[in-house]
Amino acid sequence: MGFLTPWFLGGMVAVGLPVWLHLLRKHRSTPLPFSSLMFFERRTQSSIKHRRLRYLVLFSLRAALVALLVLAFAHPYIEQKLVPQSRAGEVAVVAIDNSLSMRAADRLAQAKSMAKSVVRGMRLGQRGQVLAFGARVEALSEVTDDKSALGAAIDAVRPSDTRTSFAELVRAVKSIAQSLAVPLDVHLYSDMQQTGMPANFNDLRLGDRVRLEPHPLVSGATANFAVENVVAPHRVYDGNKNRVLATVIGYGTSRALRTVTLELNGRAIESKRVEVPENGRATVEFASLEVPYGYNKGDVHIDGADALAADDVFYFSVERSDARHILFVHAPDNTRGLLYFQAALEANGQHGFAVDPATPDQAANLSPDKYAFVAISDAGVLPAGFETALKEYVNRGGAVLVVLGHTYTARDKVPVGGLTITGTRYAPREGDRFQTAAALDTSHPAIQQDNRWDDVKFYRAIGVDPAGARVAARLTDDTPLVIDRQQGSGHVLVFASTFDNLDNDFPLHASFVPFIQQTANYLGRMDSGQASVTVGSFAELREAEAKGAAVEVLDPTGERALSLAEAVKARNIQFLMMGFYDIRRPNGRNEMVAVNGDRRESDLRPAPQETLGLWQNTANGNVEAGSAAASGQKPLSLWWYVMLAVLAVSIAETLLGNRHLSVDQEAG
Repeated sequence: MGFLTPWFLGGMVAVGLPVWLHLLRKHRSTPLPFSSLMFFERRTQSSIKHRRLRYLVLFSLRAALVALLVLAFAHPYIEQKLVPQSRAGEVAVVAIDNSLSMRAADRLAQAKSMAKSVVRGMRLGQRGQVLAFGARVEALSEVTDDKSALGAAIDAVRPSDTRTSFAELVRAVKSIAQSLAVPLDVHLYSDMQQTGMPANFNDLRLGDRVRLEPHPLVSGATANFAVENVVAPHRVYDGNKNRVLATVIGYGTSRALRTVTLELNGRAIESKRVEVPENGRATVEFASLEVPYGYNKGDVHIDGADALAADDVFYFSVERSDARHILFVHAPDNTRGLLYFQAALEANGQHGFAVDPATPDQAANLSPDKYAFVAISDAGVLPAGFETALKEYVNRGGAVLVVLGHTYTARDKVPVGGLTITGTRYAPREGDRFQTAAALDTSHPAIQQDNRWDDVKFYRAIGVDPAGARVAARLTDDTPLVIDRQQGSGHVLVFASTFDNLDNDFPLHASFVPFIQQTANYLGRMDSGQASVTVGSFAELREAEAKGAAVEVLDPTGERALSLAEAVKARNIQFLMMGFYDIRRPNGRNEMVAVNGDRRESDLRPAPQETLGLWQNTANGNVEAGSAAASGQKPLSLWWYVMLAVLAVSIAETLLGNRHLSVDQEAG
């Protein structure tokens, strides 16, 4: 038993009041008239008789009344164990966490064993359903009263590589409650990982038809080491040695030495010992990565020293290839644009592209299919056969960059793309009559990492009617500057000025280099790429307009990740397993993607018990008594019982007191 306001117990000193009333108050005698006291002997009269307690039952009632009043103010309570109440038609939902952290020790096996005990204890005719959840929720059974089917569904739960999302579980449970229109009793089996809790507590709020009973797993120590991150090149174009930087992290750990090993294609390249500080990070640098031609599988791993081995390795992919060629068509008397374009491509030190310059006459005998993309820089009239070949090249998925200059002022069409030229916008260099880029679409791949064009001066631009094409940049007079037109399966990107520092001063600004590099990666379909991505990430398989050609995707186990129908229609794929995905596209844009688990799963610390209690009570809209609910008990107030006792004692005291008073009066 406890007291909500225990300081009122100090009022127990008032129990002395009945003692004073019955014993300690002064004895008063009634004086009687008498003629003379001279013949009486003087003596001291004893007061013991007068101080003797009288009416013991009445005294006890008065003392009990005072004590009960003090007790009522102290507000006593007892802990009452919560007993789930059955509700009509209630469905028992067994939700088992199968996220990456459940691979630690025997957590998943423990969860499945506990879940089966709930199924065995279901009432006759009660229905249930089994869910497995990580980043998403999967229903492994129908809503059924067949206990054998529910047990088989529990056995079917397999560990995944995704991260825990309790918010996603709540959304799924609320959807089930709404669709079934019956109360749900949700039994949650999880390690209750703190990192699985959403940032906004409102995402955990349950409906009034849902009752949550969390069953935290007994998991022992939560100390864990992990390879947190690896910085490695995604593509290389030479045989030089490359650097790899790895970070090792400890969660809830003491200072320790770990062996860190770099591997490529299953072969150990180098190992180093590193000291990881208490609950800290340590970095390791390897400078000996030599990459052979083609796609290569790399990883950095540490020696196993904890329960969760899945995060002791970090995968990365690296491709070595020769530079891809770009056909740069320019006017015979103007090579300034070529020089600026080529210098911008080579500025980052990684020569992923090689520029092959040609005049229009020289390009007439060249096949565009040999090139990553084709750039036409103010080249004037193109040979008819070459322009036709370019159109077919774009329709098949190729890309052309058209840079407009003075040679197009008298023409009415943009080459290859066929957009209409509406005129020339010209401002002399004298004075301040130049234009600037007033609007940039930073979501466009050519501009998304380069939006610092405010100080670029444009003196001449060719007016082009975009005709529904995407406009990625406009000048201050609303003239489209960068136009991206989808044509068949490919793209025609129009830049309505030049790269030669004559019609503008763009090549002299820092924004020119990233614009050229991003444009080349976009048109050459060579995304900047990452050496690795996280489980749950997506990759684009084809553009919206491209259909019919199948894309083959092999998962880390070597199995096909897409069905035949998905291989033909799917636009993207989500990576749900750790390891290497091999993506093979019909246009030759193959890719190897390294996928790693979310390192938030490496932090095995559970959520505080108070948080779980607050979550439970959101079903009733009450978030105040969370800790009591989390412990399976709630306080039961005894105040009303005490007040009933006060009422009974006060009535008895009144009746008994009136009786004794009447007797005393008769005796007097």
